[in-house]
Amino acid sequence: MIRIGITGGIGCGKSRVADLLRSEGVPVFDCDAEARNIVLSPAMSENLQLVTGKNFFKAGTLQKELLAEYLFASEENAEKVNSLIHPEVHRIYDGWCQKQESSGCKACAVESAILIEAGMRAGVDCLIVVDAPLQLRVERVMARDNVSKDKVMARINSQMSQSDKVRLADYVIPNDADEASLAMKTDAVLRLIMKTCK
Repeated sequence: MIRIGITGGIGCGKSRVADLLRSEGVPVFDCDAEARNIVLSPAMSENLQLVTGKNFFKAGTLQKELLAEYLFASEENAEKVNSLIHPEVHRIYDGWCQKQESSGCKACAVESAILIEAGMRAGVDCLIVVDAPLQLRVERVMARDNVSKDKVMARINSQMSQSDKVRLADYVIPNDADEASLAMKTDAVLRLIMKTCK
């Protein structure tokens, strides 16, 4: 079974590419969604508070904005949180891949904004990086999350540079046009992967 990694900086459109792969029958593991589920567990909530000294829950509800602000405030903060969450995400991902393979899947994919940084590059056979111009990325995130340009830029600057991600890619999908164009590019890359990435 071929394992495909999908990554890209915030606002590049990696989730859209993941959806397009799903529509072509490729199961996709969403690391960000899985990490959110892990954070909601009582044990992880307690561990987070021990490590960060902060309570990101109010009346049992995760305060996503507070957690995001903490994560993006410094590399040290991100490392504290990630050292708790990443090993658990990796464990769940490995189990998920085994299930896909035993069900006869020829390919599966994993989507993560920090796939490379989280050490998951070794767990995929090929890496797709979704790319888009910086200004377009900023506009997308501002509209999607209803946040200021400064907050978007702070998030972008806290992540691995997009140019470094592109340099490490096996395949780059530009997402700077319409939906139909993105679908065609994604389909072309998937066909190429199925022929060459074994």
